Amino acid sequence: MDTIFSNIPLLSLCLGVGLLAGVVKGIVGFAMPMILISGLGSFISPELALAGLIIPTVVTNGMQALRQGGKAAWHTVQQYRLFLVVGGVMILISSQFVRILPVEVMFAVIGVPIVLFCAMQLAGWQPVLQATRRVEVSVAVFAGFMGGMSGVWGPPTVAYLTALGTEKREQMRVQGVIYGLGAVALVVAHIGSGILNAQTAQFSALMVIPAVLGMWVGSRLQDQIDQAAFKRATLVVLLVAGANLLRRALM
Repeated sequence: MDTIFSNIPLLSLCLGVGLLAGVVKGIVGFAMPMILISGLGSFISPELALAGLIIPTVVTNGMQALRQGGKAAWHTVQQYRLFLVVGGVMILISSQFVRILPVEVMFAVIGVPIVLFCAMQLAGWQPVLQATRRVEVSVAVFAGFMGGMSGVWGPPTVAYLTALGTEKREQMRVQGVIYGLGAVALVVAHIGSGILNAQTAQFSALMVIPAVLGMWVGSRLQDQIDQAAFKRATLVVLLVAGANLLRRALM
């Protein structure tokens, strides 16, 4: 920790990653944890990178969830309550495996399905899902399990919402609510795992500043694009993030 705060170039790199993550999240509503865990992990330890993304994730998802007001956010909580409960429980369970499973395994497990899904979508495959309880629970289990281990639970959720054909503004709000409540569970889980402690919380709190600034810029850009452009941007961001996770897993 002291090394980061005393090393201005290293700290600047970390803040730059936070700014980029905020801009991307502002445009497509997700990918902040993926960018932070892969970007910060290039300069600092995976454990510190995971701690660094936790508080910015809570703050920015709260902003995103409440952008259309508290009433709309509460309606989303009620509509997706099963997803939220199952995903939250899985986050709490799987977070305890962080220090057991190799980080390369986590990156590979997340990266492979992301790349395959996005590549097929961009090539023209258009899956259509029915919002059944079985599908919702299955996605929530997978997303929560990945989220607890790596801080990245966006890809399965985004793929699920995209396959349901969710409208742009609604998808942004749903993602904010799901990720926000999941991030709160992540805070609790990683206080218990020791990842988030008195020292690493300082770094995580500092990362809030570039993340919020970047998200403000990205949200202004997001307002200017239509549904088709939003979906394509979402898939491109997912594909790039997934490919980077695979690179980390292999290298």
